[in-house]
Amino acid sequence: MARFERTVARRKRHLRLRNRVIGTAERPRLNVYRSLKHTYAQIIDDTTGTTLVAASTLDPGIRDRLDGTGNIEAAKAVGELVAQRALDKGIKEVIFDRGGNSYAGRVSALADAAREAGLDF
Repeated sequence: MARFERTVARRKRHLRLRNRVIGTAERPRLNVYRSLKHTYAQIIDDTTGTTLVAASTLDPGIRDRLDGTGNIEAAKAVGELVAQRALDKGIKEVIFDRGGNSYAGRVSALADAAREAGLDF
């Protein structure tokens, strides 16, 4: 029961956050989702509803070189990969969407790695 309540609370926080955070073509939204086992990141243009760039710990390049996929090191690798793919597509500035999660642990590690790799937010 507690797991369900925690999931519902996160979804409510995310909806509340999404009222303020909107990605455009000039500045798309960097969305982060984390599960117990994996970390996912997408860069989304909300005006057209399309995903421009995506990376996760399920990508073979990340999964093969890490011991685990649900930790801070894996989140850093996802942040670097999504930033690299975004820069290859010409995306330099994004708006950060933490997905209703607190800005700590894996979420902040992913954001810091993306900033170090060259994304501006």
